[in-house]
Amino acid sequence: MLAIGCTGGIGAGKSSVTSRLGARGAIVVDADDFSRQALAAGSPGVDLVRARFGDAVFTSDGSLDRRALADVVFADAVARADLERIVHPHVESRIRDVLTEYAGSDQVVVVDVALLAERGGRARYGLDGVIVVDADEATCLERLMRDRGMDEAHAKLRMGAQMDRSERLGVADFVVLNIGSLAELDAMVAESWSWILRLREELGR
Repeated sequence: MLAIGCTGGIGAGKSSVTSRLGARGAIVVDADDFSRQALAAGSPGVDLVRARFGDAVFTSDGSLDRRALADVVFADAVARADLERIVHPHVESRIRDVLTEYAGSDQVVVVDVALLAERGGRARYGLDGVIVVDADEATCLERLMRDRGMDEAHAKLRMGAQMDRSERLGVADFVVLNIGSLAELDAMVAESWSWILRLREELGR
């Protein structure tokens, strides 16, 4: 198995990259899916969220209001750290489960994690390489407002809570600069796949 991490700031388009890598044969592990599982209805995580954040982040029918929770944690670093302590153990356990499942195989496994750089993901998961999907702040802001329906203030709040762009780029073995057309993105993903195949050959995986 060759294990590759993929990360990027919000709005950079890492999901667009990982979906294209998946189409080329990679097994894509999306940490966001595991985050949603950690806070699924009836889960221990939801009980912990209620105990920490109260009823204000739940709807009238008792469902978790993820947007309200996001508004709280992205405006308060302490609250965000508290939520991460609830969610991350489940996410990291599930990622390790998948990596264990494919260990010894000839698969390329791409682990899509937003906080890969912040949480030392290369060492934490024993990754063989890291791709960082990058875009300038103006492009990311435009995408968040256009594609996710965020207002400008909310989008900037989310972006401001992230690791500095230059620091994130510092962990990259390969950078996909996603600021152009879909054709240009396809070409860069093709280059990243070629890099992955070369790395697999070099490491004998």
